[in-house]
Amino acid sequence: MPHATNGDVDLYYEVAGDESGGDGDAGGGRGGGSGGDRDGDPIPVAVCGEIGYGPWQWGWQHAALAGPRRLIVPATRGTADSDAPPGPYAVGDLAADLEAVLADASVRSVDLVGVGLGGMVALRAAARSGRVRRLALVGTAAYGGGLDPDPLWADPDDPEALESSLRAAVTDDFMSYQPDVVSRIVEWRALEDADRDAWEAAREAVRDFDLTDRLYEVTDEALVIHGTEDRVCPPAKGRELAEGLPRGEFVGVDGAGHLANVEASREVNDRILAFFDGG
Repeated sequence: MPHATNGDVDLYYEVAGDESGGDGDAGGGRGGGSGGDRDGDPIPVAVCGEIGYGPWQWGWQHAALAGPRRLIVPATRGTADSDAPPGPYAVGDLAADLEAVLADASVRSVDLVGVGLGGMVALRAAARSGRVRRLALVGTAAYGGGLDPDPLWADPDDPEALESSLRAAVTDDFMSYQPDVVSRIVEWRALEDADRDAWEAAREAVRDFDLTDRLYEVTDEALVIHGTEDRVCPPAKGRELAEGLPRGEFVGVDGAGHLANVEASREVNDRILAFFDGG
């Protein structure tokens, strides 16, 4: 799998799908029309992950997004096989990491999906980069104040803690009715999630982020998706973000927690695909 570099930081990322059109999975046939770039090819999609989580968090989007488009899945610094330099990190650092990955993957124009901290990274990238076309932001706020990501943390070497901490990310119903999925998530987290030092470094990025007075710089269309039962980033924060963005739209996902892209993946994927395709 490819690696990109941002200064001294080595960044692992994965690529799936077909940039030029071709056969797809669940997303097949959805990349044409307004989804094309200047040359008529479908615009790739890149994803930006929540604090401390490895690429496993995008397993519920993989088949839907990696159809006729290319899907770029970076491992945030400190997770999976990406380097974990000493902290603290800043959202600007993580946006620069994303830019390095997109450049390495020869992506000129991109649609971004971000969750939590990843949504903040997507916002910063959209404000600074000419590559970004549209944004889909899940469980995201315009600033870090008033957020409580701390319950998401768990030691990757402690399976019980990994499972228990999922209760901050999804609802109790998901935990009760999807025990096999929960078990697999625990296994993936043990392999890919950040250790304590890297998690704390990323926590500083959340704490210091504030784009409230500069949301006007994000002129791209943005779909703000929020689980109504989000205990990490209250839905009011998502509404506030959508209202502050020049071209923002808020969509609530009834009964979903913070990781609405996992818990209500079918609804979230359908909304993201329709949005990216201009629907």
